[in-house]
Amino acid sequence: MALRKRRKSAPPPRRRGPLRRLARGILQAVLLAGAVAVAWVALYRVVPPPTTFLIESERLRLGGIRRDALDFDALPDLVRLAFPAAEDARFCTHHGLDAEAIRAAFEANAEGKRLRGGSTISQQVAKNAFLWPGRNWLRKGLETGFALLAETLWPKRRMLEIYLNVAEMGEGVFGLEAAAQTHFGVSAGRLSARQAALIAAALPNPKERDPARPSGAQARRAAQIVQGAETLRANGAGACVLDG
Repeated sequence: MALRKRRKSAPPPRRRGPLRRLARGILQAVLLAGAVAVAWVALYRVVPPPTTFLIESERLRLGGIRRDALDFDALPDLVRLAFPAAEDARFCTHHGLDAEAIRAAFEANAEGKRLRGGSTISQQVAKNAFLWPGRNWLRKGLETGFALLAETLWPKRRMLEIYLNVAEMGEGVFGLEAAAQTHFGVSAGRLSARQAALIAAALPNPKERDPARPSGAQARRAAQIVQGAETLRANGAGACVLDG
């Protein structure tokens, strides 16, 4: 009598090890965080940022802040261009990072000269609108990611508009509209080119520098900014933020 062949039983299902489960969990968390970041940046294309981490921390520290809605369409050309002229002259041509500025910053820092940041307006918007104050590699990496994402989803005009709505421009003063009223008693749309340049010249240290009572160095810097803004308008390098 023929012997019946024994059926091979199926091997038991392989259990996922703890490292594999951990890796899968990390991947899911990263994908979720990425989706949230994309949705957050896309929302700000059409909705003004209601607040920022820095605004709220200053509100707690000071007991209150000043921030007023900005009518970007009412800004004269040289007022808009004062800020790229002061902070990021290649704003209209780069895609979030300015390689030349970064290289110049590294060279200056390596030679022991006055420290320079090399941050573009796009990076400053990423820092101000989405992240927390501070300096570390994690925050810098997130800043770069948000800057590149915003450059992909927003036009340059929107980037500058948000910058001028959330940037710190004085002790407890945020945005150009509040800065114009605080320092010069006018709306941002009625600022002169020199007044806008004086506000822009104070941005590296807005808590210590007063645009309405500038030092000699601030006044000279403001004159350079006005000239830079005029050049950006004349040669078309600032066209991305101008009407028409």
